[in-house]
Amino acid sequence: MKKYLYLFPFVFLSACSSFLEVEPRTSISGDQVINDETSAKAALNGVYAALRSYYSVNYQSIAYLSGDNVEWTGSQSQIQEFINHKVNAENATLATTWNGIYKSIDRANNVIQDLTDYDQGNISDALKENLRGQAYAIRALNYFDLLRVWGGVPIVTAPTTKIGENMGIRRSSADQVYARVLEDLDTAEGLLDNSTDRTALTKKSVLALKARYYLYRQDWQRAIQYADRLLSDPDYELLDPYDSFFKNDVTETRESIFELFYSANEPNPHRGQWQPQTNGGTRQWAPNAALVKLLSSPETGGARAALIARDNQGRWYGNLYYRDPAKDPTYIVRIAEILLIRAEASAELGDYTQALTDLNRIRSRAALKARPSSTDKDQILSWIADERRLEFTFEAHRWFDLVRTGRAKQVLGIQEDFRLLLPIPYSQLLADPALEQNPGYSR
Repeated sequence: MKKYLYLFPFVFLSACSSFLEVEPRTSISGDQVINDETSAKAALNGVYAALRSYYSVNYQSIAYLSGDNVEWTGSQSQIQEFINHKVNAENATLATTWNGIYKSIDRANNVIQDLTDYDQGNISDALKENLRGQAYAIRALNYFDLLRVWGGVPIVTAPTTKIGENMGIRRSSADQVYARVLEDLDTAEGLLDNSTDRTALTKKSVLALKARYYLYRQDWQRAIQYADRLLSDPDYELLDPYDSFFKNDVTETRESIFELFYSANEPNPHRGQWQPQTNGGTRQWAPNAALVKLLSSPETGGARAALIARDNQGRWYGNLYYRDPAKDPTYIVRIAEILLIRAEASAELGDYTQALTDLNRIRSRAALKARPSSTDKDQILSWIADERRLEFTFEAHRWFDLVRTGRAKQVLGIQEDFRLLLPIPYSQLLADPALEQNPGYSR
């Protein structure tokens, strides 16, 4: 009987019980196999549970704190390493994030293989295709997320059935992992239907992930091609006023392409990191002074000032995640990102009119003045970068944007090129001698 195991053996004994625990909607038992539609759906829910888990705090920590918007108010020195850009391989957040992403990959691999091999006849072909398509899409996002942090990583596409089975797999190059991402997205696109579901991956959300993928690959024409398909879809719109996509406890709005679902039974711990003690949080993540200045100004922040608030001691805190109980979604991709993808790609191709049109739609919704007509490519790209910084202030973009556009060293004062990728967790290097550390870091 197949076990749904972690990828690497050193975490198995300590984490096995929570990994195998069965909970409605969110996970699957390690002893459960796919034998009907109910168990097939439960297996896919387990993949989503792993995705939600690493996106709730750990992956966000890396994305936020490595950029220039957020400060850490806690006392753990290993968290401050991201802000200082002196991350050590022993960093616990790195290890937890790596394990969490590979856990999601392993669960996706199980679903893909089980449904591909399934021939008992009591699961419809349409459902098998849909569930497999979602698993492929999640695996594509998993590998894309690994790429953004570590570059090339081991590619594992078969389920783990016994401890230590996946040891000895060397790291693939970044280009090879990108190829894996695209292959999975292509497969998912072919399997999924064209419905609109904002908390599950559909063909439409795959198109969004492809637009992002091609932006990172600097394939500007294809980025525009996929963005166009979403921007012409009547199921999505840029909501006005700005806070319409998150205020008043709303979720799954027309602005959202894909967001991660949380509930009172499975709360999003993200909320507690932002909210102050008076609201039941710890406020360990907080907007830094530079960000507060930008968001508070009517010239730069405009309506996006709604993203921050003050507590009873006059301290600023982020207020995108605020619900009580913490049912806040994690926003993976919004239509605002697709607009700014098309704006950036258009500017890169010299279509400055389209670039400014899309940019100014974002600015208008934020109650900001339109940028003037310009044919200065660098200026327009700088404006788009500024807009992305504030539009996605508390979403996992800023650090990765700075790295992919080659501005991280200048903006953040990073001295060494190797710091633009983070070290492979030391625990993984100990567990598997086949893994090699990123250049510049000690083993």
